[in-house]
Amino acid sequence: MDTPLSTIAVVGLGTMGTGIAEVLARAGREVIGIDISEAAAARAITALEDATARSVARGRITEEERRDILARFRAFSDLQAAADADLVIEVVPESYEVKQQVFRALDSVVRADTIIATGTNALSVTRLAADSARPERVLGMHFFNPAPAMKLVEVVSSVLTAPQAVAAVTDLAQALGKEPVSVGDRPGFVADGLLFGYLNQAAAMYEAKYASREDIDAAMRLGCGLPMGPLALLDLIGVDTARTVLDAMYAESRDRLHAPAPILKQLSEAGLSGRKSGRGFYTYEAPGSGVVVRDALTPLETATTGAVREVRSVGVAGSGTMASGIAEVFAKAGYDVVLAARSAEKAKTAKARIGKSLARSVEKGRMTAEAREETLARVTPAASLDAFAEVDLAVEAVAEDLEIKQQLFATLDKVCKPGAVLATTTSSLPVVACARATSRPQDVIGMHFFNPAPAMKLVEIVRTVLTGDDVHATVREVTAKIRKHPVDCGDRAGFIVNALLFPYLNNAIKMVEQHYASLDDIDAAMKLGGGYPMGPFELLDVVGLDVSLAIERVLHREFRDPGLAPAPLLEHLVAAGCLGRKTGRGFREYARR
Repeated sequence: MDTPLSTIAVVGLGTMGTGIAEVLARAGREVIGIDISEAAAARAITALEDATARSVARGRITEEERRDILARFRAFSDLQAAADADLVIEVVPESYEVKQQVFRALDSVVRADTIIATGTNALSVTRLAADSARPERVLGMHFFNPAPAMKLVEVVSSVLTAPQAVAAVTDLAQALGKEPVSVGDRPGFVADGLLFGYLNQAAAMYEAKYASREDIDAAMRLGCGLPMGPLALLDLIGVDTARTVLDAMYAESRDRLHAPAPILKQLSEAGLSGRKSGRGFYTYEAPGSGVVVRDALTPLETATTGAVREVRSVGVAGSGTMASGIAEVFAKAGYDVVLAARSAEKAKTAKARIGKSLARSVEKGRMTAEAREETLARVTPAASLDAFAEVDLAVEAVAEDLEIKQQLFATLDKVCKPGAVLATTTSSLPVVACARATSRPQDVIGMHFFNPAPAMKLVEIVRTVLTGDDVHATVREVTAKIRKHPVDCGDRAGFIVNALLFPYLNNAIKMVEQHYASLDDIDAAMKLGGGYPMGPFELLDVVGLDVSLAIERVLHREFRDPGLAPAPLLEHLVAAGCLGRKTGRGFREYARR
């Protein structure tokens, strides 16, 4: 082929190197695979044969195309095979010593104009380039695993890299059907720079026994729409690899969020590196398997923590979107619901909102018109909390203001019958402060629903040190009956989801402040490289910058970690009234409705 970078050598035929070789061969490039292990080279050939056979079976390529792809891939055990390559992509283990040996050897093998790309996600491209005879031709080309499926490629320049090399590799990435993002040289780059801090915090949360591994993972999948929970993802990446990346990030940032959680060291030094070893945070069927098997830490599905109180009727306090959504959830599950607002008009408006939501479900074929009417009939609007006199469960969903919530709980204490469970939907305030506003703190618990409540499956169940075992058991049972997934956590700022989500969002803002990457590149990196349903800036504008700032302040105040201090840019935008979609401008501008 008479095209730029037509012959490409891939050095290191592990999982990533084999995946990159497959991408290149499928795109018509001549691929020279090199690994000092002949067994690894043989496995790479077998993997390509198997992958292309599956493509033929699924009708994605013809048998002739498969033969052509296989013919374009040749495997060797000597670096001399790279002599005629236009580009060399190095994907050997994350070690300066190992990579520098490869770079020095390549200097005497390849042509003067051959570009050398490192696949590192943790080490300094600049340091590797400086060790090369021709640093101007060295850059980073960071693919994501699995390379054939993941669209993102981070093209990493050092201060020494020639612009022509960057342009050539960027063009190649586009020709491969990838989305290249150009970034500067710092550990983790964009996607891993944000991802690994979040993974590290999740590991620390688990190590502190704040929540179980299953609940942490379920919370982030169901609460944020992520494809995998953080601990399962650490097992997939490799606990040892994660520790290496975090060590490199901390060496540069000195940010405590990047200081590897001790459990990562304990697991990796014990050889419990995740899926590849058969055990990490979880236990797997066999080394290399993704099938999780029960172990000593697996919770029993029938485990309860106390007797269960009977719940037939539910009171929901509030008239906003969250309150009406929660009332709809309970009514759909067959509970009689009293929806109380500050006035009869507000209560009726909230019920009307439920009616519109149910009507949309009918239009989409998710429920019948008869079921809609039956569900709506279960909701009784009320102008006062006095209507909660006979409810078995009272759920407050009013403004996120501690004083307002405490006043409401003091009223519930007087109005609700003995034995009624009192729940707050707060996402950031201390549940125990609401409990202490009553004479029955043992009956108070947190039920943190996610917006929109009818669609989101997660409910964080927040016990205080005063919550009764029977109250906890009752709320878990009710949560299952309304077809939500309960996760248990203690009463501290952010609970699970917000405590892991908002530091990640804050770090994304800091990247923009430091002019490291653009809003668009960061959003693209996290969607394409991390599988996130929305980029951090899209999400911030949806949540509301004022809401985000308030949660960041609560987290910083609770944990006193300098790395959790809200990014100044976020504070400036909020001060300017740029709150996101609801005001028409946040990190981006939006058309007014």
